[in-house]
Amino acid sequence: MTKVTNSELLQPSLFAEQAKDLQVSFEFFPPNNEKMDQALWTSVRKLEPLRPEMVSVTYGAGGSTRQRTHATISRILKETDLTPAAHLTCVAASKGEIDDIAREYWDMGVRHIVALRGDMPEIGAAYAPHDQGYINATDLVGGLKKIGDFHLSVAAYPESHPDSVDRQADIDNLKRKIDAGADQAITQYFFDVDMYFRFMDRVLAAGITVPIIPGIMPVTNFAMAKNFSARCGTTIPKWLESQFEGLDDRPEIRRHVAATVAAEQCMRLYQGGVRNFHFYTLNRSELTTTICHILGVRPKGIVQ
Repeated sequence: MTKVTNSELLQPSLFAEQAKDLQVSFEFFPPNNEKMDQALWTSVRKLEPLRPEMVSVTYGAGGSTRQRTHATISRILKETDLTPAAHLTCVAASKGEIDDIAREYWDMGVRHIVALRGDMPEIGAAYAPHDQGYINATDLVGGLKKIGDFHLSVAAYPESHPDSVDRQADIDNLKRKIDAGADQAITQYFFDVDMYFRFMDRVLAAGITVPIIPGIMPVTNFAMAKNFSARCGTTIPKWLESQFEGLDDRPEIRRHVAATVAAEQCMRLYQGGVRNFHFYTLNRSELTTTICHILGVRPKGIVQ
């Protein structure tokens, strides 16, 4: 019988190799009151030293945040060194209105747009395009390419979009968006790393070769995350639910668990070849900063 030494039993830490060659990007949403405005800009300032590749600003259902999105993008351009990407959707607007918004962004200096179909203003309402608008994200991508040489991101769904009849239909739709001119895709958030890699197998088999950037959402409030996930089709694994069990009134422990879970998810993706991550910050910087620190993404001048 071969004797196994203690050193042979030891495995390197998941975080032994810091991900020094990765790039990150952050998503924010436009605030609707003064308190939320302060929270947003506090987060922007704290995350700016991490030198993200870009920061995106969402566009509310039915275009409900149009002016606030525009104002947030404008301020990022004027007051920071960040590169903003503006979300733009098809819902509740004509082609002419959307084209005008895109031209305004181009004139402001915005060169990156996240082109989305969007959701209806009423929660749960079936999608219906504007009678004079872009039909869907594929149509929107084609229209934006005629306006300017935007770098265009589109959405991808590792578990398929709730409106898709099956996973293959979802992949086919993603390919149409890429073929129309999209430069990359950002995924809906997910928690099952193996599922992402299975999704990527289907993506590559379909001949899609543009970057597919995983969307990472640190869980700040498990009950809210579970509710939102049910609406958007993201599976909550039982192991994740068990991690947050009993922590409703223990925010400090909850934050530690959230950071650990998300950092492990990122490192497993990194070990599988992923080098770009898009964080849904929910306009809060603490968890994203913590996760980035664990990964080795730190302000310039800090030893890694």
